[in-house]
Parts: sequence; structure tokens; C-alpha cells
Amino acid sequence: MRLERSSLVESIHHGSVAVADDEGNLYASVGDPERVVFARSTTKPLQAAVSLGLIGEDLPDAEVAVMSASHNGEAIHLETVERILARAGLDSAALRCPPGLPLDPESARVVAEPLPVLHNCSGKHAGMLLACVRGGLDPASYLDAGHPLQGGVLEAVTAAAGRPPVAIGVDGCGVPVHALPLVSLAALYARLPRAAPRPVAAMTAAPYLAAGRGRLCTAAMEAIRGLVVKNGAEGIMCAALIGRGLGVAVKVEDGAMRAAEAALVRTLALLGAVPPEAEEALAPFLAPPVLGGGRPVGRLVAEFGLVSA
Repeated sequence: MRLERSSLVESIHHGSVAVADDEGNLYASVGDPERVVFARSTTKPLQAAVSLGLIGEDLPDAEVAVMSASHNGEAIHLETVERILARAGLDSAALRCPPGLPLDPESARVVAEPLPVLHNCSGKHAGMLLACVRGGLDPASYLDAGHPLQGGVLEAVTAAAGRPPVAIGVDGCGVPVHALPLVSLAALYARLPRAAPRPVAAMTAAPYLAAGRGRLCTAAMEAIRGLVVKNGAEGIMCAALIGRGLGVAVKVEDGAMRAAEAALVRTLALLGAVPPEAEEALAPFLAPPVLGGGRPVGRLVAEFGLVSA
């Protein structure tokens, strides 16, 4: 990807893309498909599936989608998080994610201070708390890598990726985070429809709850049937092409999210997964403008091909 300003190439974003099938085979790539990355928030649908297994009831699509989300912090997201907590007999004081501000700029302008419920991971944390209450597990220690809930997540990630993580760290929201080769993360997404069927169904049924306005995850799932898209921090984007048994994982080295979004849209187009009627909705993410003085002075260009395995 390159960033053009006033017809000059200002910078180039380096990264890698891996496409894998649901057997774990590399299908296509660019860059280094074996690059090890922390999966960050892309594993939220799997984390939600593990929580749902302990909750023991089928929650509404909106609640399952926000459990799987890096949400914007809009009113609809916060109200849904509060409903999940209420099912557990808890309020937002029980959340152990750090205080945050809404990702949505309009929503951020009207809040007085950072709060845990405003953090984009609060839906996941609310689901984990409900899972602990329903499953008879300690809700105070649900962030610990040795907690039974996190043990279940580790098992789910290992099964879906087809291998154990290279390493386990601590994510920005405090939960354990798993490091995988990019091709294994792509394979995890190829298998996501069967590894996390309820979150996949909820995200595709309620894509606005899975992210929000101005977000590629929501725009892509609204525009393209049979597609799940999930972002992760530091330039990670993943997608599951449900009907084709393919998964995509993108990593931009410098962590630039707009470059990762452009790379994912480019990859989906190269795979023939963007129908003509979806092109307009995805165009702002494929070639976002570069602003100077508040006006467009350039653009970001995703310019690469895929090499078949």
C-alpha cells in the first residue's frame, strides 16, 4: 500500500496477507504468510462462543454480536452491553476492561470521562462476566490466563487455528491474547462458521452491533452476504468467506488501520468476493482520502496481487 500526497508518494505501508482454506492449507498470499502476529480482537467471535457455552441460553442477535464486537461506543452498543450485565445481576462496575472513550467521534464528544463500559471491548467482557455467573466460575478473576473460561478460549483458538499459539500475552483490554502465524489465523477464520456458529450468525444478522457507523466491519457485512469481517488492533483485519470455506488474515507492519482496511478490501476483490452492488459501500475503505488543511490532497492506494499457493 502506498500513500500519495499531491501526486508524490509520501510513504509505503508494508504488510502481509494470507488466505487459507478450512483444511488449513494456504490458498494465496502476499508478503510473509508465516509472519507471527498477536491475533488481538479478531478472536472475539471465538471468545463469545466459549462464553455462550457457559451461559446456557441463546441470547438475542444484538447481544451476541456486541459480545463479538470492537464496538463504537454508540448508545445502541452501550445499551446492549448493559442488558448483558443485567442478565448476570451486575452493572458496569463489574467490568475489568480499562476505562475508554467511544471509537465513534460523535459519541466521544458527548461523554464526560473515560469509563470501562465505553471501552470497545466491553461487550466481550460483559459476556465473560455473564458466563462466569451462569457457569459458577469466579467473576473477579476472569482475566487471568489460568481461569477456566480463558482455558476454554485457549482450547477453542488451538482447535480453530489447527495448532497451539506460539505465545500468549495480555491484550489491551486485559484478557489473554494469542500469537499465531498469519496463515493459521486465516485458517481460524476459514473454520469460524463451524467453530463459532452462533456469533457468526449474530454478526451477519446484526452487523451494526458488531462495530458501528463508519466502520469497515459493519459496512462489509451489510453489503456482502456470507461474509464475516473483524478487525484487531495494530493493523490486523480478518474475514471469513462463509460459502467458500476461505479465511483471510491481513497484517500491516506499522499498525495503520486504514492501510489494513484497504488491504482487506483489495484482497476480497481479488478473490471475487465483492459484487458490483457492494463496491460503492466499500470504496471509502479501499482508497481513503489523505487530508491536508481539512481537504483531500491525496489518497491511500492498495496496490498488490495475490500469489496462489
